[in-house]
Amino acid sequence: MARRWMEARMSDADFLNTTNNPHGLTRRDWGRRALALALASWSLPMAQAQMSVQGASSADAAKGPRWQTDPFGLGVASGQPLPDSVVLWTRLLIAEADAAHKAQPQTVLCEVFADEALRQPVRQWWVQTDASRAHSVHVIASGLQAGRSYWYRFVSGSATSPVGRTRTCPGDNDKVAQLRIAQTSCQHFEQGYYVAHREIAKRDVDFVLFLGDYIYESSNPRYMVRKHIGGVPQTLDEYRQRHAQYKGDADLQACHAAHPWVMTWDDHEVVNDYANDQDMKYTDPQVFLRRRAAAYRAYFEHMPVRLGPDPAQPHQMRIHDQMRWGQLADIWTLDCRQYRSHHACPDPNRGGGRVVVGCTELRDAERSMLGSAQEQWLYPSLAQSTRRWKLVAQSTQMSSSGIATPQGRSSFTDGWDGYPVARERFLNTIAQAQLKDVLVLGGDVHMNVAANLRVRPNDDKSPIVASEIVTTSISSRGMSETLLAHIRDNNPDIVHARSDERGYTFVQVQPSGVLAQMRTTPHPAMEGSRLQTQAQWALASGVPGLVKA
Repeated sequence: MARRWMEARMSDADFLNTTNNPHGLTRRDWGRRALALALASWSLPMAQAQMSVQGASSADAAKGPRWQTDPFGLGVASGQPLPDSVVLWTRLLIAEADAAHKAQPQTVLCEVFADEALRQPVRQWWVQTDASRAHSVHVIASGLQAGRSYWYRFVSGSATSPVGRTRTCPGDNDKVAQLRIAQTSCQHFEQGYYVAHREIAKRDVDFVLFLGDYIYESSNPRYMVRKHIGGVPQTLDEYRQRHAQYKGDADLQACHAAHPWVMTWDDHEVVNDYANDQDMKYTDPQVFLRRRAAAYRAYFEHMPVRLGPDPAQPHQMRIHDQMRWGQLADIWTLDCRQYRSHHACPDPNRGGGRVVVGCTELRDAERSMLGSAQEQWLYPSLAQSTRRWKLVAQSTQMSSSGIATPQGRSSFTDGWDGYPVARERFLNTIAQAQLKDVLVLGGDVHMNVAANLRVRPNDDKSPIVASEIVTTSISSRGMSETLLAHIRDNNPDIVHARSDERGYTFVQVQPSGVLAQMRTTPHPAMEGSRLQTQAQWALASGVPGLVKA
């Protein structure tokens, strides 16, 4: 049976990327435990008071505060669907005109309906929230039927939220004809408008798959078309402000309200190129983990996800998961940031990813992109999957993108090229289990990529064991086409790559095959931009390798 978010977490030791020490704790263990004690004074349990009620109505909820401004200005969202439940989210954004309500706990009614006209109520929940969680609301809407749509709204006093539409997964044993995914990533607020979300909101998709960089902590005035509020976030309140600004975008709100989301993160939800407990400035790990804890907590407060940071270890938050779409597909979402090994062959003056040549550390078998515990969770379930399609959703490009130089082949250490042995372990798992129909879905690199995956990259004597579709960014700027041309020339496994356009990828999965439609507009994506199809790639069931459609 697939492991679900409601099951117990792995132990703290499983998640820590520490030196093997059977005789006791490492210094990093002791440091993190001390940090957890220091953070405990401001951490809070992520479980939220939620009471299912019968006969409740919006009239009952209207007895609450008389709001001067709309507290539902950040919209509504749903996510992490299962066959019998889905997460419903909102946040009360309390303006200065209603400041008197900020200090008081607020009770919110959540209503779920079987029809768009809201005439067939299904279930209702009362939820209490307060300032300690930024007045965010998470409802685990349970007791639902598999494979159908529902409509929902929230009510607080005199205010009623917009109506959202969500969808549950089919039953685990259901035979389903298709799965439709909007694959998205990287939405720098300053670098473009969310016209891709505007189009997705109008499409009939089963869920939006978001693969990281939901917010950006950084700014670049050279590519600015609109401006962040405030500076680089460091504290909980600053990350909350950044999330609220992004959630205030009308197109993003519409996309959240139209479909459930399945999510993972990358680096910019915290800071660029962080790896485990290390940032680019080599900040003291205990100081950096306090920042990471603030970022993770703000992320949870603004996303339709089931579990937040562990109160005992607030710098940790599980985001990796597995879901099933009937008998058609298994879907894994992976965490490529929190547990990874530090970057190989780092610059002593500036951390993060860089291009290296001749770095022997890359071949260290102990190095991991996912961390040993996540690998041990993923590989057995992947190898034992009996669904037709195996979809592995993770935050970056898995296919190799190095370039031949006189000194040897280059490797970018922040991507999978920086963890080549870990990539081999993943692909060998597929090869040894003789799995067919494995598709890796990625983001991060701000370009569309279609590629085939081999245990030995770009070696035509090494069989294709999986294929890859990487979606371009929603708005974030891509690399130059000149550099990308060199990458394409040096990597025959890459059958398509373009970095000059923004958008998303529509992925349609059927028993007979997969079709990936890359929908894009030239950079930068402006308010009036419209998307067109850049390319379409297909994968036939049982046949290795992508073909142009």
